[in-house]
Amino acid sequence: MKIVIIADAFARDILGGGELNNDELSKILSAKGHQVEEIHSHKVTTGYINANRDACFIVSNFINLSKECIVCLYDKKYIIYEHDHKYLVTRNPAYYENYIAPKSQIINRSFYKNARSVLCQSGFHKSIVEANLRLDNIENLSGNLWSVDSLDTMRILSKKQKSDRYAVMNSMIAHKNTIDAKNYCEVKEKPYQLIKSDNYYEFLSMLGSCKGFVFFPKTPETLSRVIVEARMMGLSVITNKKVGATQEEWYKLKGESLINRVVKMRHKIPNKVLEKFE
Repeated sequence: MKIVIIADAFARDILGGGELNNDELSKILSAKGHQVEEIHSHKVTTGYINANRDACFIVSNFINLSKECIVCLYDKKYIIYEHDHKYLVTRNPAYYENYIAPKSQIINRSFYKNARSVLCQSGFHKSIVEANLRLDNIENLSGNLWSVDSLDTMRILSKKQKSDRYAVMNSMIAHKNTIDAKNYCEVKEKPYQLIKSDNYYEFLSMLGSCKGFVFFPKTPETLSRVIVEARMMGLSVITNKKVGATQEEWYKLKGESLINRVVKMRHKIPNKVLEKFE
């Protein structure tokens, strides 16, 4: 089967959560014997889509995909692997009461409606998408994909001695809300450590050395890979009700047992994707 993954960026461009997940999905599908082709959304043309009309398209982040290409995909085999909320003008449901936007703020609805499936990261994510689009092709993947190497690294870090500090992600992104996490630690007199690194494994090492993780996002987190990573490494987590992962049944697991559960996601999620094209 030929599979085309369309995205605004890939892991070779930026190390975002969605990009890391897509990178692993691509590798797993390739390992299953499928011909996987990745293309940046801004490079996609209607000619390209028509030349690959028999392929199966996985559309990830698609802000740079032209309207002509979006319409051209309507009668092709495609799914939307949703990482945020690209059916909203703002991409941020936190702007609206109960996360439900007025109709004037909804975009791309036909694109979502014509997809074989819209795959969400968590039940929390799915509920927000459903409330806004009112479609019946929206599903919950209940998880993300991590590489075997990163899971092995977290398995080792989960067994290491922890400091007495709480990790606070030192992010310049306003909605990650570093300020409130710091203030919480100071008011509660919890020793904390600001962590930041452009190197993924160095970041995991910094996070895994702490006893806990404090994170108060301002916008709904569709899953929050960093919180799952903290749990896999045995940290206690202090957060709010805006995190999709905390509402999944497997979130009660921690350390080795959660890592083993995430290993199973490496089989479950790609198989779910493939089912949509059968």
